[in-house]
Amino acid sequence: MIGKIEKKYSTVSSQEKVAKIIEWLEAKKASDVVVLDLEGVNAFTDAVVIATAKSVRQAKALADEVSMRAKGENYEHMRVEGKDNAQWVLVDLNDVIVNIFQEDVRDSFNLESLWADAKVLYKSEAE
Repeated sequence: MIGKIEKKYSTVSSQEKVAKIIEWLEAKKASDVVVLDLEGVNAFTDAVVIATAKSVRQAKALADEVSMRAKGENYEHMRVEGKDNAQWVLVDLNDVIVNIFQEDVRDSFNLESLWADAKVLYKSEAE
């Protein structure tokens, strides 16, 4: 009898991952969450999530939450960058990239304008 081969990572779609990530970020009080659809726009990821943290401590907590939960869901988890100073923390989940910014740093980089032609999949309501 041939056994079933277990997949190394979860096979859920990037849209399903994004929905979970939004839920995790908003549960930890991230603000100004925006999701851009980059599928077909670039070759490195399907979606980018951008969120604002109100403090260094919150940025680290948000990154930890996304990383922990993603690993728990068996999502491919490539790396976390920028957590030491937490001005801009990037959580690379391969087909979804999560960017967590301090407000002034987010304004400086303005990633949304970099992909101005991308479809907005989600934008949190103003607080």
